[in-house]
Amino acid sequence: MTEALVDSTWLAARLDAPDTRIVDGSWHLPNANRDAKAEYADCHIPGAVFFDIDDIADTDSGLPHTVPSPEKFSSRVRRLGLGDGSRIVVYDSGNWMAAARVWWMFRLFGHHDISVLDGGLAKWRAEGYAVNDVPVMPRDRHFTARKNSLMMRDIDQMLANIERPGEQVVDVRSPGRFNGTEPEPRAGMRSGHIPGSLNLPYSGLFDSETREMLTPKALRAAFRGAGVDLAKPVVTSCGSGVTACVALLALHLMGHRDLALFDGSWSEWGSRDDTPIEC
Repeated sequence: MTEALVDSTWLAARLDAPDTRIVDGSWHLPNANRDAKAEYADCHIPGAVFFDIDDIADTDSGLPHTVPSPEKFSSRVRRLGLGDGSRIVVYDSGNWMAAARVWWMFRLFGHHDISVLDGGLAKWRAEGYAVNDVPVMPRDRHFTARKNSLMMRDIDQMLANIERPGEQVVDVRSPGRFNGTEPEPRAGMRSGHIPGSLNLPYSGLFDSETREMLTPKALRAAFRGAGVDLAKPVVTSCGSGVTACVALLALHLMGHRDLALFDGSWSEWGSRDDTPIEC
């Protein structure tokens, strides 16, 4: 079984392995005033390609970076040189802002030979490993997409879960956003949370200094502290389906497998006037 999390030492020893592919999946919130693609061009792990979650998405959905069709996903990742037989390692340049989303997307489309670099680019650089600005020119590789729809929830399923609860909903936004006391970073969003959902900010799942994911024992304590029953199914949500994947990765590391993502997350729920809200 592929380890879902690898460290810098592990990756550094395999940079030149013929089956290893490195992916920079960086993304930042709209109010961060950062250009992830430009930052990648200036500095990335040698050989890394840039996975743009805003482009490898259903751009007709009206929502930010929702999951694309299998055909579009296959087309885009083939051009990045990511295909069947690739051992993929993904990282990001923020505090776990998007690497887990890329990890989850590949698994959604049937590619399980993928890991997240623990601590991301910041930890890699802090440990003295090489970076450069050399453009990467990948060769197309065949990718077979097999979408597992059980890993996703849509808004109708989330509404049905309120009427007949069967899955715990874990919202990883900040307490202020969850409770409606802080504004959303996107205009036009109502404030609050899905009725009955639990709040576990994603920033509490990793060490703020080293940016390393917490140990499974510490993760279990964090989830239980938020009221999550680890013996029951979990659906995660956030602002737009990105940082919710950090919680999915954490649960996966703990051995939990009955997991799904509400892909539209608050960008969909909070933008409608027919969805119930608690504050």
